[in-house]
Amino acid sequence: ILAAANQVIALAAERFSKDLWSERQSSQKPTLVSVRDDADQANYVVGQVLARREAGVRLKAQAVLFRTAQHSVRLELELTRRNIPFVKFGGLKFLEAAHVKDLLAVLRWARNPRDQIAGFRAMQLVAGIGPKTASRVLRNVVETAPAPALALLGEQPVPEGARAAWLEFATLVDCCGVAGAAGAAWPTAFDQICRWYEMQIDRLHEDAEIRQADVEQLGRIASTYASAESFLTELTLDPPDASSDQAGAPLLDEDYLILSTIHSAKGQEWTAVSILNAVDGCIPSDMATGSAAAIEEERRLLYVAMTRAREQLEIIVPQRFYVTHQAGFGDRHLYASRSRFISNALLPHFEQVSWPPAPEAPAANPEAKQQALDLAARMRAMWQ
Repeated sequence: ILAAANQVIALAAERFSKDLWSERQSSQKPTLVSVRDDADQANYVVGQVLARREAGVRLKAQAVLFRTAQHSVRLELELTRRNIPFVKFGGLKFLEAAHVKDLLAVLRWARNPRDQIAGFRAMQLVAGIGPKTASRVLRNVVETAPAPALALLGEQPVPEGARAAWLEFATLVDCCGVAGAAGAAWPTAFDQICRWYEMQIDRLHEDAEIRQADVEQLGRIASTYASAESFLTELTLDPPDASSDQAGAPLLDEDYLILSTIHSAKGQEWTAVSILNAVDGCIPSDMATGSAAAIEEERRLLYVAMTRAREQLEIIVPQRFYVTHQAGFGDRHLYASRSRFISNALLPHFEQVSWPPAPEAPAANPEAKQQALDLAARMRAMWQ
């Protein structure tokens, strides 16, 4: 591991002539894993984490590192789906962020008008609607739920200044509900919720631009599920207000996987480390390539991440990413190239793996080959 890390930092334009070394000898090279996309990346990492735990490596002795907090979203959802405990350092857990809870609250209430926790939160997203109005409307809805309660939502008494925004919200909830007159299909229903929320996000949150990216990512993930029910159920999401927006500190005797940004991992070490998204645009970040100094700082971050591993290191390279709102092109997949910091000259320091592995070719059948030859001969004979 140190040999590979030293080679990465050796290519820096400016560096101290100093190599890390260890008295512990190991013949195991770090693994460079090529996967198709971020979904495969999440599945691979979770599989490796579980395999190591079965081999005796506790979850707390394993860490997954990434350049920015948003890079772990797909992995967090997969860990949640499989009920694997984890703690995230360097950002909120995705499912505990306020804007994610907001979106899920609207969807939950549209699908189940008796979900009072979701309804209470969802209604207060509307400009001019406070806790008192939300509680009154919720009582009226619960008394008549399910249909036609949400269909009549627009007729509920609300402050006059909030009437226009309320009617828009009522139409959205009715359209996205199970018994909605418009009957929006999945995932169109969730797309409509996301678009509505995007119009509220500047009013609700100061850091709207960062949260906007999460909204888009959650919409893409939702589109991979067959229905709203499978989306909500398979992820085993908590009710929107069941936990705080900030992740609580874990107990010392709990076992949990470590998720961390590289910056937050400085000074730490783990038995096994996985590094996500080792591609140009992520490492180095596309926001940090404006100068040679910024690029060299990105190289040092990769070096820091690699040297957090004591015994096992794997670096994941997704081959493509799904991007939205590309001017002139729309939503599409973009293919990524391996991080410039891991050049071809450095590949001998890694064990290269593709996942999932290619299926083995079936063994040749001599009898089938002979039958094919006989058939060809018989066809030729027919034309003679």
